Amino acid sequence: MRQTRTLKLRLFNYWQLDNHHQTIQVPSRNQRLVALLALRGRQSRAQLAGTLWPDVDEHRAQASLRTAMSALYRRVPGLVDKDHGDVVLSEDVAIDIVQFRRHADQLLAGRLAVPPTVVDQPEVSGGELLPGWYDDWVFIERERTHQLRLHVLEALARQLTERGAYAYALQAALKAVEIDPLRETARRGVINVHLAQGNTADAVREYQRFRDLLEEELGVGPTRHLSELIAQISQRPRT
Repeated sequence: MRQTRTLKLRLFNYWQLDNHHQTIQVPSRNQRLVALLALRGRQSRAQLAGTLWPDVDEHRAQASLRTAMSALYRRVPGLVDKDHGDVVLSEDVAIDIVQFRRHADQLLAGRLAVPPTVVDQPEVSGGELLPGWYDDWVFIERERTHQLRLHVLEALARQLTERGAYAYALQAALKAVEIDPLRETARRGVINVHLAQGNTADAVREYQRFRDLLEEELGVGPTRHLSELIAQISQRPRT
């Protein structure tokens, strides 16, 4: 049986590396090397050097990479491995975004039923990737993660609504709205949870808030599909 991983790397909301629940202090330059390997997997030395030090010549970039890797070997032995000339993170490191991507693939493919009580865990619903980092490669990975996270939260809201876990479904749907208030599919998730519970007034109010925000921010309205849904609800006879 595989032993429990002792090294845990966190990239959501902040960078942190723990070993047996003890935080390891790692300099910023080395943090970026580890984060890049965690996000993109196996890399050649040339790829790493060119991505991490894009504004210097190849010789200086390679020298900086050697210095960073040597420091990592000393500070955290076994964290970074070499394999046929490439550089990889050890398989014994548990990485939150890798776990999130794995869960996301299973959830979006319909192969994972998420327990409601873990909806807010980073491994399930993600988080903001490395806030405060302004490297070009981080922006790319952050946007990719941002879009995947929205799809996951919307899928969680649908799944939990179908299972009758309305409080947790609403939690997931509202988190998607918080991340992107102008995204109609996120708002529709909130509306659908309200409708599933029979809370028509809440559904209509959510639609009205969205409609007003779209008009104020973009000068447009909701799609006809969503507007017709609300119109049908509003016209239902009261019992």
